[in-house]
Amino acid sequence: MFTPLLIILSLFSLTIPSSSSSSADVCIIGSGISGSSVAHFLRQYSLTTTTIAGIHMFDRHPVVGGRMATVTIAGETFEAGASILHPKNYHALNFTHMLDLKVKGPSPDDNAFSLGIWDGKQFLFKTIDSKSKSQVVQYFVSLANSVRMFLRYGISLLKMTSFVEVTVDSFLKYYESKESRPIFSTVEDMLKWAGLYNLTTHTLEDELVGLKYSPLLIQELITVITRINYGQSVRISGLAGAVSLAGSGGDLWAVEGGNWQMAAGLVNRSDVTLHLQEEIESVTNLGDFYELNSTKGNSYTCQVTVVATPLDELNIQFTPVISIPKRELQHTHATFVRGLLNPAYFGLNAVSDIPELVGTIESPELPFTCISVLKEHSAEDMTYKMFSRQSLTDALLDQIFSIRKETLRIDWGAYPHYHAPEKFAPFMLDDMHLYYVNAFENAASTMETGAVAAENIARLILSRLSGQWPQNSYGLKTSTSNSNLQHPEL
Repeated sequence: MFTPLLIILSLFSLTIPSSSSSSADVCIIGSGISGSSVAHFLRQYSLTTTTIAGIHMFDRHPVVGGRMATVTIAGETFEAGASILHPKNYHALNFTHMLDLKVKGPSPDDNAFSLGIWDGKQFLFKTIDSKSKSQVVQYFVSLANSVRMFLRYGISLLKMTSFVEVTVDSFLKYYESKESRPIFSTVEDMLKWAGLYNLTTHTLEDELVGLKYSPLLIQELITVITRINYGQSVRISGLAGAVSLAGSGGDLWAVEGGNWQMAAGLVNRSDVTLHLQEEIESVTNLGDFYELNSTKGNSYTCQVTVVATPLDELNIQFTPVISIPKRELQHTHATFVRGLLNPAYFGLNAVSDIPELVGTIESPELPFTCISVLKEHSAEDMTYKMFSRQSLTDALLDQIFSIRKETLRIDWGAYPHYHAPEKFAPFMLDDMHLYYVNAFENAASTMETGAVAAENIARLILSRLSGQWPQNSYGLKTSTSNSNLQHPEL
């Protein structure tokens, strides 16, 4: 069960019963961070440009949030999907503050969080663990761990930080003011403008080798990070890899009670007619408007249609037929276990010897990508989260765990299967008003990139509806040298 009954009832109150035929200026397919952000920015920007009369939003699931969801184990709520946000994810930060949501940052104990790199037979590297609450002890433990990592991986650790910072600084261009920031009609143009496109043309491994990274660092630590964050090896594209590395840094945060609340809050504020558990099966261009037909037998018409969910595993029939590059989703199996790990599986004598985060190298023999402790209820009772590329059988779990009180499994079509060079679907799926937010996911898939792409799509829609396109589009208007950022925290 992803959410408490109270949450489901509160979301149900957002819905409006649909009739057999309805019309709206904008129809949005998908209620995750991309769809909810499109609705928000359309309302925000249309105050000064074209007016949006109505927004209909459709989702095949019973709750909003898309790939942001939670599970409840032993009375505790844990993220089951998109779980972490970077301190410079400014759209997410603004949403959280605007909606009066509570930020959950790292706990003081995270400084002494232990990491082990497992190759299936032994731990190649382990940090020193400390359960002491003393800040002095934790400081020296953290210092000792930094020294141990530096001795193993060398100066490349510093290069990794620099590589990530350069990429993040380039991404910050997307927060410039609308007056100095173009509207982008393609993903390629959006990436080239920020200086990020070249990172999508070759792999992370090639990029790091070119930067003279230590082979040991690439094969072990960086591989652990990409396997945790994207379920893939260092053969992913360079940009996706840089985003993955950024997601392993410090000061990461989440929304207390679940990140899905950002989507729910944006939907609630945007005067959206929400249709939950209603899947769109066809979208037909009838000239001046689109007709959307749902699995419930309902028909809706709208001038603008926005697809805000990955099309890769959906069976929406488009008329005329649309053409996008073939793309596979990387499935990540999230397995939650309340119980106790079996130290013998790892060749150890006690549970306390097992690191709190067990990452793995790239090997076909390894059945999981990582195991982490989410909550220590007692010395004999903990909640763990595991990621794997295939579903984990009960027989295997009984080998890994000595005690299993509760087990929950979720199969996420979580993000694209990255490769290089990347090919991108268009933002505009036809010559009229059919848009695709998730085309940007082939660059990198995060909650923030979904919001950034959605903001651009909202501006693209409004500019084309108002007849101002393409005067304010990329290639015909350049950025000013002194960037005026929208966010005072910058």
